[in-house]
Amino acid sequence: MNSPAGTPITAAQRAFQAADPAIALLDAEGTVVGWTQGAQRLVGYSAAEMVGRSAAVLLSAVEDWAKASAFREQNGTQSHWVGVAELRHRDGRKIDVRLCVSSLAGRDGRAQWVVSATDKATLSAWEMDGSVVESLHTALHRRLPIGVVIRDAQLRCLWANDTQGFKDGIPLQQRLGRRLTEAASSVDAETLEALSHQVLESGIPAINVEYRSFLPTSVHGERMMAASLIRLDDAEGRALGVCVVSFDVTDSRRARERLAILGEASKRIGTTLDAMWTAQELAELAVPLFADYATVDLTESVPLGEEPVAHLGPQGGGIPAFRRAGLASIRQGAPESVFRRGEPVARKCPFARVLRSGKSLFEPILDTSPGSRLDQDDPAQAQKFRDHAMHSLMVVPIHARGAVLGVAVFVRTQDRTPFEQEDLLLAEELVSWAALSLDNARRYTRERAAALALQRHLLPQRATGGCAADVAWRYLPADDHYGVGGDWFDVIPLSGARVALVVGDVVGHGINAAAAMGRLRTAVRTLADMDLPPEELLAHLDDLVIRHLAEVDAGPQSPSPSMAGTCLYAVYDPVTRCCTIAGAGHPPPAIIDPHGGVSFPDLPTGAPLGLGMVPFESVTLELPEGSVLALYTDGLIEDRDHDIDVGIDRLGTALARRGLPLEDLCSSAIDTLPIRAPNDDRTLLLARTRALGPSQVASWELPDDSAVVSRARALATHQLNQWGLEHLVESTRLIVSELVTNAIRHGNGALGLRLIRHEVLTCEVSDTSDSHPRLRHPRTTDENGRGLLLVSQVSHRWGTRCTSDGKLIWAEQQLAPTRETDRPHAPRPSAAAQLPAESDRPAGRR
Repeated sequence: MNSPAGTPITAAQRAFQAADPAIALLDAEGTVVGWTQGAQRLVGYSAAEMVGRSAAVLLSAVEDWAKASAFREQNGTQSHWVGVAELRHRDGRKIDVRLCVSSLAGRDGRAQWVVSATDKATLSAWEMDGSVVESLHTALHRRLPIGVVIRDAQLRCLWANDTQGFKDGIPLQQRLGRRLTEAASSVDAETLEALSHQVLESGIPAINVEYRSFLPTSVHGERMMAASLIRLDDAEGRALGVCVVSFDVTDSRRARERLAILGEASKRIGTTLDAMWTAQELAELAVPLFADYATVDLTESVPLGEEPVAHLGPQGGGIPAFRRAGLASIRQGAPESVFRRGEPVARKCPFARVLRSGKSLFEPILDTSPGSRLDQDDPAQAQKFRDHAMHSLMVVPIHARGAVLGVAVFVRTQDRTPFEQEDLLLAEELVSWAALSLDNARRYTRERAAALALQRHLLPQRATGGCAADVAWRYLPADDHYGVGGDWFDVIPLSGARVALVVGDVVGHGINAAAAMGRLRTAVRTLADMDLPPEELLAHLDDLVIRHLAEVDAGPQSPSPSMAGTCLYAVYDPVTRCCTIAGAGHPPPAIIDPHGGVSFPDLPTGAPLGLGMVPFESVTLELPEGSVLALYTDGLIEDRDHDIDVGIDRLGTALARRGLPLEDLCSSAIDTLPIRAPNDDRTLLLARTRALGPSQVASWELPDDSAVVSRARALATHQLNQWGLEHLVESTRLIVSELVTNAIRHGNGALGLRLIRHEVLTCEVSDTSDSHPRLRHPRTTDENGRGLLLVSQVSHRWGTRCTSDGKLIWAEQQLAPTRETDRPHAPRPSAAAQLPAESDRPAGRR
């Protein structure tokens, strides 16, 4: 391949097109005995009109008659002639042509002639020059890469030029007088002879039929030829023989093969964002298309998504650790490889100079003998090369965006043809293509790892439903192609032994979606601590998203992702066994009753977050103890191949399994999902409800009378003694006294007192006022404002929430006795000592 792949083909085709159209076969006297359709197109005479007539009748100039006569008289000493003549067309006009005349061996030993004519109007200036024409005729016989063969009606060879023998490997002596299958024994010879029969019978030319040369395979591989077969006819249109014109298409074929390999690379390399798999795709593409054995070794940082080495130079540090990521061989099990796929590759790599120089190593004839450079660098590898007859080698560094990713090795063993420069260019092109995919995979792996780490950090680690519910959950991130999504869930303890269950889904994928999810989860927790009803919480959350989107739109060049998404918020109260649910564009929950029945309640859908279209609404359901509430994201029920109802039915069937522990039920539901990798996150949160009975809850209704404060203290004291919580009597009496007194002072109706013993002791006082108290820090001279400050100091935490007919103030205390220093808000002894006794304080001074 010393010339461009297209050059020989272009010259051959142009010469064929110039010589083939008009061909005539003459006997020793110059009488036409064969006439082609090309000749008819040139001068207008058909084969019936010309066969049997002297060819000289076509010559219109007297001097051309003289040249023809002189050539015929010299036929014993001159076997060919090239010149310019003037022919007479059938319509009377004259045509200047270039003639090429060559001798044939006739059947009776008399000379015959093959005459080809080409219109000078189609020739360039250099082609019309006489000396050039003579040179071209000589090239047609000897040097031009075009073979010409004339065969008779029995397909015996009458004439062939030197080029034909040089290209297909059949000597002229072996060819003349014989059919092709007699001169060469091969499948291709049988195919060409069968095509020759078809051309003889039909008269339809066969164009560009490829076949293998009959030469023995050389170190440069076998040659490929393309033949065009044309029939020669007599006056009656009967076949006299076949003219075969052949040219070498080896370079063209190899160029097409390389182009096909590159096209295949665009389809097969980089189908996933996994670096190890991409490396394997490169190795499997190379074998066996142009190599017998291939390996791809990546620096260990690439599969992990870490930053690779920027450059290996004098100050670039040592050779990094490698891992075999791709391995392919024509032999089963790749016995040539010292290392298996996935194993670390020894640091003393014989190809370190390739990484340092950044240039490919090209060894078309590889020296693996003892004492060679390869043997000195890595004796074990050199022995492998000798054992498996590895004779030709290419080592190509893998670079992308200025970083060293690894090295690819291509070897030939059974294929005795050594690599050529074109093979190296092809290998470098394939490696460049794979390098971009590998770098993309590395970058994606890094981003995905960061997104997963962020999401795992933002999602609850040890969520618990307290005494309200047992919980279990599963979170499955999206596959590598789509990236981590914005699914999230939460279990939030609320006052009064209640629990909030939350599931949401942020639009988008990747680290931005994970960050947006974290912002929403934090916002929900903050709003939940305010004890807002579900519909009000979603309204506040919607306002937050709308403000964020407005900031994004107003910001300069801000590609920040949208926080828009969906959310489902449910609050379960184990005292009343009521669950209040509100949704923002999210699928409804599934409710599994204690008997295994599954239902999907009809809830107000609500608009997704960030639209601000309609108010949110909530629904309150009473759940039997032991019911299971299932919250999920759309990735669990949506499928590109089925309607969403199919996914809901599948989930309902998976959840309708009575008696399973909650963790097993959660796993069972996930296991029913399609095996195909998901294109969205999948989240499932299950909560099995509990109920608090009369032994854990005590409540009283009290009149709006200042005298009731002492009664409230007495009721609380009696209940705590029954529960065995005597150590909390004093603090609880103080809390009850302050909360009831404030309710009487600021309310205008009956009030309620409730004690709940669960994981903590909760004291609740409700009234009909909608004004919320505010914690103050009074000066020592102030008469009022110390009530809530005292409550905050003796309780673990306290707060307030709205009710349907007013408000409720609550305070929690730890059940187990704690050291004073362990309390979040421990009262200061000096402050308590300055207070008057409870019985001495008037009800209205707070």
